[in-house]
Amino acid sequence: MYFHGGGFVMGDLDTHDGSCRQHAVGADAVVVSVDYRLAPEHPYPAAIEDAWAATLWVAEHGHEIGADATRMAVAGDSAGGTIAAVIAQRARDQVGPPITFQLLWYPSTLWDQSLPSFTENADALILDTKAVAAFSRWYAGEVDLSDPPPGMAPGRAKNLADLPPAYIAVAGHDPLRDDGIRYGELLATAGVPVEVHNAETLVHGYVGYAGVVPAATAALDRGLAALRAALHG
Repeated sequence: MYFHGGGFVMGDLDTHDGSCRQHAVGADAVVVSVDYRLAPEHPYPAAIEDAWAATLWVAEHGHEIGADATRMAVAGDSAGGTIAAVIAQRARDQVGPPITFQLLWYPSTLWDQSLPSFTENADALILDTKAVAAFSRWYAGEVDLSDPPPGMAPGRAKNLADLPPAYIAVAGHDPLRDDGIRYGELLATAGVPVEVHNAETLVHGYVGYAGVVPAATAALDRGLAALRAALHG
């Protein structure tokens, strides 16, 4: 399952088609790309409900598209990484389809702008803190952003145990860098196998530059190798 990025307000199947193809080839897997509803017209939890419905459909009908539903992984970039983390938690909590692995590219999990990277990279290229604030407000709708629920901010879940192994990729020049790192620490503390990789020279959204920027290509390959190993042993 792949959930595209775009701050919960942008992106679709076409914008991330190339990345999904790279995941399919790199992980030797069937990739189901999900076109969820976008904010502000459809604020939280619309995207989560769509992602969950798609996951349940694939779990039941995977054989119809040549997929092995007993080896499902969730993946996504940015907002999509957040959604993937939420779906992994929901699958555990609602005894949903077993998720083998979660591949989270520079996700937002805590919604905590007091983390150092928000100050250090306040004016970063591609994504700055003004954009983060705007996307957050549009996605949240009427939800109090000072205390978002775990369905919006998966890093705030009270129980992070028994989740699938994770690979969390962050970028050095990204306001969300420390968010992903912190989520990795929380998962590890809860006993979840997790690998965190910080692409120190890159910016938010670097998966989109794979195949063009060597460092982005290397970072993507590293994450896809972890996904491939999880799915194929």
